[in-house]
Amino acid sequence: MEWTPEAEAAVKKVPFFVRKKVRRRVESEASEAGKTIVGLADVNATQKRYLSKMASEIKGYLLDACFGPSGCPNRTNAADTLVERLEVCLREADLLTFLKREVGENLKFHHEFRVTVAECPNACSQPQIKDLGIIGASVPAFTDEPCSGCEACTEACPDDAITLGEDEAPPVIDGNRCLVCGKCIGVCPTHTLTEGQSGYCVLLGGKLGRHPRLAESLPGVFTEDEVLAILSACLDFYKHTSRGGKRFADILGPDDFQRFVERFGKLKAQSSKLKGGRGKGTGFGCRIRGKS
Repeated sequence: MEWTPEAEAAVKKVPFFVRKKVRRRVESEASEAGKTIVGLADVNATQKRYLSKMASEIKGYLLDACFGPSGCPNRTNAADTLVERLEVCLREADLLTFLKREVGENLKFHHEFRVTVAECPNACSQPQIKDLGIIGASVPAFTDEPCSGCEACTEACPDDAITLGEDEAPPVIDGNRCLVCGKCIGVCPTHTLTEGQSGYCVLLGGKLGRHPRLAESLPGVFTEDEVLAILSACLDFYKHTSRGGKRFADILGPDDFQRFVERFGKLKAQSSKLKGGRGKGTGFGCRIRGKS
């Protein structure tokens, strides 16, 4: 549906985490009114009704994902089934009842527990600022096939994480730079590089607001089942610790995060797959706090 410039400008002022929902509702209500063009009056009317009934729209959590399933060429790991399983886990946690008990009936969208999935390290769905962020990962490994020295992998790597070996030796992957996006694997003509593991990086404790905080990475790459286990542990911690609607990021202290690392982290076991890699890395490139 066509939007006037004034309507477009107005909807951009809506908080980004509900903007898509508001936009869909504006178009739906305009269509029901027989309109083919959305104007400023339509936006204002819908926004007023929407915000006045905000509490009725809240379900206790917000789960979203990037547009990878729509045909994004950068997909590292398809997460269709993972998103479905996350939805079930979040729904069964009954966070709405918990929030109503802690906050009361006057709930706002910022009270909801936020989870997002990005199918590659480009992170279009902003996992760095969510309570739980999930990023698709493909860990490179090496076969016994000799390297031809064609430099396809070094040219494909957007993070300068690969240097060629000598005398047909496999390339060297810098674990401190590699974001496990899998681009190097797909371009290797000799199949010297292969996929060692497909999974997800997991980030904990991000948020915006008056005191923003970027999420921190659990070391390692995790399977779907492990991601679900991490989410369940986060929800248990949240429901046992948060009071008065405090966000997950506000209650997750350094000691708490370290306990999650001790329980779920597995960097040492996986970093051996980066044969010849320099340095220990910090979770296969799922680094968030500006450490590159």
